[in-house]
Amino acid sequence: MTDILMPALSPTMEEGVLAKWHVKVGDVVSAGDVIAEIETDKATMEVEAVDEGEVTDILVAEGTEGVKVNTPIARLKDEGGAAAPKPAEAPAAKSKETPKVEAAPAAEAPKAAAPAPAAPKADSGERIFSSPLARRIAAQNGVDLKSIKGTGPHGRIVKRDVEAAGKGSTQPAAASSATTATSPAAEPRKAQSLAQMGIPDGSYDLIPLDGMRKAVARRMVDSIQNVPHFPLFIDVEIDQLMAVRAKVNKMLEPQGIKVSVNDFVIKAAALALKAVPEANASYTPEGIAMHHNADVSMAVAIDGGLITPIIKKAETKGLAQIATESKDLAKRARDRKLKPEEFQGGTFSVSNLGMFGIKQFTSIINEPQGCIMSVGAGEQRAVVKNGQVVPATVMTVTLTCDHRVVDGATGARFLQAFKPLIEDPVAMLA
Repeated sequence: MTDILMPALSPTMEEGVLAKWHVKVGDVVSAGDVIAEIETDKATMEVEAVDEGEVTDILVAEGTEGVKVNTPIARLKDEGGAAAPKPAEAPAAKSKETPKVEAAPAAEAPKAAAPAPAAPKADSGERIFSSPLARRIAAQNGVDLKSIKGTGPHGRIVKRDVEAAGKGSTQPAAASSATTATSPAAEPRKAQSLAQMGIPDGSYDLIPLDGMRKAVARRMVDSIQNVPHFPLFIDVEIDQLMAVRAKVNKMLEPQGIKVSVNDFVIKAAALALKAVPEANASYTPEGIAMHHNADVSMAVAIDGGLITPIIKKAETKGLAQIATESKDLAKRARDRKLKPEEFQGGTFSVSNLGMFGIKQFTSIINEPQGCIMSVGAGEQRAVVKNGQVVPATVMTVTLTCDHRVVDGATGARFLQAFKPLIEDPVAMLA
């Protein structure tokens, strides 16, 4: 028997919604068959079987929310394997949202093989996850599965792990490390209800938190608590940009392409990152990661939250290509049709609220990126040129930096490289 586990569809996924089953008990599936749809905080994705076998149990019902990663959701009987007794149903969890990933693999058992031994348990009583083939080989060669660290999906012990342990050798179980006595951590302050804070029950409507809103809340709290933020502000004049944009859009009109101010900002930011590579970096415990390309994430508001699809290698792309990609990514983001690789990662972010009339704001850093740029609305302001007060269209840009990676001087040099590209955008058309 092989358990199919709730997959982790992104590095930050902890739970999800089992939205739909494409199989039922008794169905025989092959590797690559779509067996379920999972919803996560960012998208809905299909889960594919990675081995063949008969579905003997559906352990988590459709529509179940809050299914924890690595929780068994179904069970397969591989060829030659015996069905295990059906376990008690897991209590219903809470619903969430989904990306696409593979279910836990079932190791390929040879035809006409004897049934695999029952899955062993560790000394703690917790089940040791292993493939049927791995259990057979271990039983035949006297290998103690408790002594093996699995290298398969979710730490599952597979054939190669048993073979690497050595034929006929029984390794002693690793001694558990002694726990070090530590002083108890300060107990976190319990959140008060609205009633405790003076807002009576019944005076408001409560909208339950969905997976995306929970994920956004968790990531933003982690970022603001763990990353030393500091902002840098600069004003840029965009009269020439608006004139160039009008000419570019007239040329691109037959192709149905329309370049936005944000597309110019993305291109200028990418070129500035290449000019000041120290700003195109991420903090890691092992060192500072200096990124080879400017993969610019753009913040897109969608129902229930925010997502940041990525313009990959933006420094290599023209404005027309950036405009085409950004429009496509934004549409698919709102439809929740993005692939994980299209919104996970990125080396720098741009958030633009200018279309809402916001003059200036400061964004929270999108970890693990080192910077995020906040773009305000362009507006007519009085500026001094050659000793004369004249009108100009001015846009305020805020660069929020992770001080562990980008210090004030580096951030200032980045903005010095960014400003002339925006104010004289012809250089970006080359």
